[in-house]
Amino acid sequence: MSTGSGKSFGGTIGRTIKDSKPWWPQARKPPAGAPNILIVLFDDVGFSDFGCYGSRIRTPTIDRLAAEGLRYTGFHTTAMCSTTRAALLTGRNHHSVGVGCLANFDSGYPGYRGKIAKEAGTLAEMLRGHGYRNYMVGKWHVTPLTESGATGPFDGWPLGRGFDRFYGFLDAETDQFAPELVADNAHVDPPGTYETGYHLTSDLIDQSIRFIADHLADRPDLPWLTWVALGACHAPHQAPVDLIKGYDAMFSHGWDVEREQRMAKQKALGVVPQETRLPNRNDGVKAWEDHSGDERRVFTRLQSAFAGMLDHADQHLARLIAFLDQAGVRDNTLVIVMSDNGASQEGGPLGFINAMGPFNFRPEPMPVKVSRIDDIGGPDTHSNFPHGWAMASNTPLRRYKQNTHGGGIRDPFVMCWPDRIKARGELRHQFVHACDLVPTLLDLVGIEAPSALAGVPQMPIEGVSFAPSITNAAAPSKGSAQYFEMFGHRGLWKDGWKAVAFHPSGTPFENDKWELFHLDRDFSEVDDLAAKQPERLAAMIEQWWAEAEKHNVLPLDDRFGPRFAENATRFHGERSRFTFHAGMGHVPTDVAPDVRSRSYTIEAFVEIEAGAEGVLIAHGDATSGYSLYLKDGYLVHDLNIGGGHEIVRSDRKVTAGAHRLGLHVERLVRKEPPAKGARTGVSEYTLLIDGEPAGSMQTQFGFNTLISWSGLDIGRDRGSPVSHYDAPFEFTGKLSRVTVTMHDDQKLDGDGVGTAEMARQ
Repeated sequence: MSTGSGKSFGGTIGRTIKDSKPWWPQARKPPAGAPNILIVLFDDVGFSDFGCYGSRIRTPTIDRLAAEGLRYTGFHTTAMCSTTRAALLTGRNHHSVGVGCLANFDSGYPGYRGKIAKEAGTLAEMLRGHGYRNYMVGKWHVTPLTESGATGPFDGWPLGRGFDRFYGFLDAETDQFAPELVADNAHVDPPGTYETGYHLTSDLIDQSIRFIADHLADRPDLPWLTWVALGACHAPHQAPVDLIKGYDAMFSHGWDVEREQRMAKQKALGVVPQETRLPNRNDGVKAWEDHSGDERRVFTRLQSAFAGMLDHADQHLARLIAFLDQAGVRDNTLVIVMSDNGASQEGGPLGFINAMGPFNFRPEPMPVKVSRIDDIGGPDTHSNFPHGWAMASNTPLRRYKQNTHGGGIRDPFVMCWPDRIKARGELRHQFVHACDLVPTLLDLVGIEAPSALAGVPQMPIEGVSFAPSITNAAAPSKGSAQYFEMFGHRGLWKDGWKAVAFHPSGTPFENDKWELFHLDRDFSEVDDLAAKQPERLAAMIEQWWAEAEKHNVLPLDDRFGPRFAENATRFHGERSRFTFHAGMGHVPTDVAPDVRSRSYTIEAFVEIEAGAEGVLIAHGDATSGYSLYLKDGYLVHDLNIGGGHEIVRSDRKVTAGAHRLGLHVERLVRKEPPAKGARTGVSEYTLLIDGEPAGSMQTQFGFNTLISWSGLDIGRDRGSPVSHYDAPFEFTGKLSRVTVTMHDDQKLDGDGVGTAEMARQ
């Protein structure tokens, strides 16, 4: 096609467009026989929780996949969710790619940016260049939450890291009945409610089926990667009530008997060696029989909620597997089911029915727990089980998520591929790490990691393929050492040995006690050989420091609260005023006004007619948050702390016409930082109509450490309702804008913030 001047449109003299090569990058054809890949990533599920790993929780779908494929008993993660995801996605160690800890904060050091570096391409980015289409469903949590708002930036969201479609959530957790959802690059409302039977797990499986079905309709000739990261079984533990209650009888015998039963089954299955010994209870966990009858009832129901959530997830996973069968694609689909870390210790020694209250110093004593036992797992709870049940989940391993002992980093891993894995129901005992997954999948697909992606030179893959073990049970474990670190807890595996140190937060690192275990002979880490082999231990500690230097682990930082508080301060900076205009979308909690432990003023600019009502601004959900709304002609503010409602109602009705309706909160006492674990003092909440006081209250309750993990809306309350109305309770007048002005008197309890944030992870 000529311009008439002897030049083509491309500016090449004497050539036509059909002769020119396209300037855009061209995907290679997929290798012959390249499999579809389905990765199912559970959250906070312990080593023994799947039925095929020792528990009696009903997981027939996962058990069937294991019977048709392989189970690995030496699969290791990184002790936390963001970090394991970074390693699984990139094939590199998590510190190396900038996610040394959590996506919730950026410490500024190369290993702790909270976002995967561009030099560390994801599996999706690598597969895309070979014809794959990539679909991400569920939990992401590898981009800073301060970048989760309407303006992004989106380069760290799934579509910015190689996925073609995304449906899920960006944070560490979300309410299963009223989740914080994102579709591609936009926040969206859930398609249902608790009252209509909605549950996030069902929705995520529906979307997974939708993405694959659309793919098969459009490009059945191309392989696909579908990454399904479920919210189960991270807190809040939420599931259908009948399913939850149905597990009470199974667990009424308590965690001590449960551990014994699980290890006996593990030995019968061959999951652990016959000589494996059950460790003593974790520090601080009492014998089941030492608890009162009321405590045992509550603890049993909290464990039943966890079990019901896992059972429920397995039931819906069955629908996805059945769809692959129905569509005729399962034989050439590599299915992997695993967990991101061990069971969680964030429920504390007594567990929670609604953790949001205690995080803001509204206690939840045992009589309150007993009175709410039938609410556990429902829409107005944020339930988590106690340490004893987390310990049982991790049977026969020590400690929990966050820790580098086995209970934090050794997890179930099931692999099934009917076309290629002919060893049905077999076990593999090789040491495998999360960063080894990508090189293994590249081997199985038949491609190599690229040296550059989008013009960015790539860092080397650090994991080692364990593909040889798929066909050869006797294949050796990888020859390189593998380090571990999380919040100062440290470890190193090498040649079947493990050195590990538990780090008490706030103590000098040089005081940590290192232990030495021969994992090949001591699965449960009970026989400490440090005193018998000091030279081996010293050499492994020295190598740990070398690995730490190599992979950007340093400087070690065991601070919880200060890192979260510093990140919030750095993000908000000098900003003290937010303006939200009518027509805006949902605001995630990490980019909403930070009204914790400070004075602030809210004003809504409205025009109303007689009978107008509805929400002006709401941040949070039924478990925690605040809402300013008009009801029955009165202006109302609800301070919801852990489901307890501190309500102030205007002393007069709001007349028809244009008004400024607002609230002023004034911290009255304790301008100095509060003592650890103490409230920040009394605050006064004053309603305002056109700037004039219209009723007030004083309360010792407030947002000391968090507002909510659900976000903010104006003109409606989109999720589970913060106050006593039916969501969304949309405002029926005319709302033009809402302003939030924050005053410069914030005094945060860093340790309290850290405790609350860690429960979120």
